[in-house]
Amino acid sequence: MAVTRSGGFAGKNSTLIIKSDGSFLRLDTKAAVIDTDKLSADALAKLRTALQEADFAHLPRISRSDQPVADGFTYAFRHGGYEVAADQSKLPKPLEKVLSALPPFSPN
Repeated sequence: MAVTRSGGFAGKNSTLIIKSDGSFLRLDTKAAVIDTDKLSADALAKLRTALQEADFAHLPRISRSDQPVADGFTYAFRHGGYEVAADQSKLPKPLEKVLSALPPFSPN
């Protein structure tokens, strides 16, 4: 699965690519690897559950606010052959759970 976050105050893009074993890459705006790490078994289980419950096949492909949100983020999710995108203010509840199960977009 992969998630790209763009926007915010600085207008930067960050991407997380998470493999099935829980290992993941953080990429910067130019798709250069910032670092790598691995989710704990519990964190990976939480993410898998959130992804399954999100049911990507039935999510709206694009969820956008009528008015742009200053300093807000836009997310693009890729999972199981589906791609969905949403503004931070219009994020479907199932995707909120996915986001909360992800590692941080920036290394600590």
